[in-house]
Amino acid sequence: MLETLRPDPSFYPSPKLAMEAEAEHLSYTALLSPDRSRPDALAVVDVDPASKTYGSVLHRLDMPHAGDEFHHFGWNACSSALSPLSAHAELRRRYLIIPGIRSSRIYIVDTHPDPAAPKLVKTIEPEEVMRKTGYSRPHTVHCGPEGVYLSTLGGAGESGTEGPPGIFILDCQSFEILGRWEIDRGPQKLHYDFWWNLPRDYMVSSEWGLPPQFENGIVPEDLLGNKYGHALHFWDLRDRRHVQTIDLGANHQMALEIRPAHDPVREYGFVGVVIDTTNLEASIWTWYRENGKFHARKTATIPPEPADADKLPPLLKGFGAVPPLISDIDLSLDDRYLYVACWGTGELRQYDVSDPMKPLLAGSVRVGGIAHNTPHPCGKAFDGGPQMTEISRDGKRVYFTNSLYSTWDTQFYPNGVRGAQAMCKVNPDGGITLDPDFYVDFGPDYAAHQIRLQGGDCSTDSFCYPSA
Repeated sequence: MLETLRPDPSFYPSPKLAMEAEAEHLSYTALLSPDRSRPDALAVVDVDPASKTYGSVLHRLDMPHAGDEFHHFGWNACSSALSPLSAHAELRRRYLIIPGIRSSRIYIVDTHPDPAAPKLVKTIEPEEVMRKTGYSRPHTVHCGPEGVYLSTLGGAGESGTEGPPGIFILDCQSFEILGRWEIDRGPQKLHYDFWWNLPRDYMVSSEWGLPPQFENGIVPEDLLGNKYGHALHFWDLRDRRHVQTIDLGANHQMALEIRPAHDPVREYGFVGVVIDTTNLEASIWTWYRENGKFHARKTATIPPEPADADKLPPLLKGFGAVPPLISDIDLSLDDRYLYVACWGTGELRQYDVSDPMKPLLAGSVRVGGIAHNTPHPCGKAFDGGPQMTEISRDGKRVYFTNSLYSTWDTQFYPNGVRGAQAMCKVNPDGGITLDPDFYVDFGPDYAAHQIRLQGGDCSTDSFCYPSA
């Protein structure tokens, strides 16, 4: 009996201890059918450099329905289960929760007993999601001490515009939907990402747009009219109530990925802003808490790059430049390096954020990109640009894929975005290098989005205890 109650060995009290873990052997990558002609899938990729099948797809789990549009997904449990508030000592990091952002369907995938051949064990239909929550278009998945949190991008109704989107909770063992998380949402009307500081008892959330603003592609009129999200929201985590809003300014369109410091004694984090409509630049903002109040400051900017009109898609021809289009950011477990994916220009940047108020550019690689079309070092073409990033727990490897969202892919990359996965090696003193031997081609029928690493990664786990 005592043996069954031992914590999962992939759970760690602190970020520093997690960094000492065994390296990942597998990655799980969400694949989607851009034209929705076939079901989406989950690919299992060999990421062990000592393996004969390094960089190849070991298994592909096809789903039973078409049209889901896989985007973000996550584990049923992580290091947050070590929280004193958790009643789940027996939990295992075993199941992947994969939402369909277009269908509102949710799949539960079991990675045991064979992690290289996961199996679908449960499907939650969209009608149940809507009936129990009033939300649609589930997006980000985070495992918390008391269950699985899922953010949504849509409210009720077919268009997802009948009421605001929000967060709901899933039981982490039965996978029953428990209901809405918010008790007092305050002025929050849009949603995208969220994350938290568990011991400090607060949550931070961000904004993208409502389904009509993204499902059929970016709406230029809404973008130029500054109608996408541009605010951060702060919440009391236990009381489930909104406590503060910080508007970054209407020109700072699409405040997306939230990355708090992993060490819970550090009360700050980062958010990436896709585009400034006044000058096409992208930006990184540092948010922090001081004397009980939250603040946010723009701490890094990335300018657009001039380009000939004949190299630009119709959407950008009139601007004569390529915006960086920050589509993802990720923070290493030691809180030292922030990785910034510039999907438009085809650049992955590494910033040293030892001083979170003064990010310093420490490294950069280029692959893909709207104007440059830079090939991968292996010599193969790389469609799109660096997009969803995932960092190994030890901070030595950064994996990334190349698709943003199916309808946006074709607007910015009219020739299509063939699914691919690449990896950078991280130099100990800063700097990154693309691994020429790691290039995963998922074929012409799939685009590739988020990556999860076996045993956990830098955008999965929440830690409850400080690093010594």
